[in-house]
Amino acid sequence: MDRSLSHHQHVIVDLALRILRAAMVRSTTDRVDTIEVRLALRCLLQHCPDRWPLEMFWDAAATENAIGRAQGCTAGFNGIVRQLRLAGALRDPSA
Repeated sequence: MDRSLSHHQHVIVDLALRILRAAMVRSTTDRVDTIEVRLALRCLLQHCPDRWPLEMFWDAAATENAIGRAQGCTAGFNGIVRQLRLAGALRDPSA
């Protein structure tokens, strides 16, 4: 992965993570398979060498079971953050 992202790319990564973090919080009570979540995941696709956390987040977002949805979204989010860190796509290591 290219570790020298432009300012614009860092902004996109940051906004996508904010959208996913908010969805992860909402996932405890509601389905979060929304268009903004789908777009955020798509924006992060090029920065994640492994697709599994993105797919896990999306699959869990549509689950009817609240516990499974929250656990899947949380695990997917943590996997995405780890991949972004490894790829050098995060400015703030506390994301």
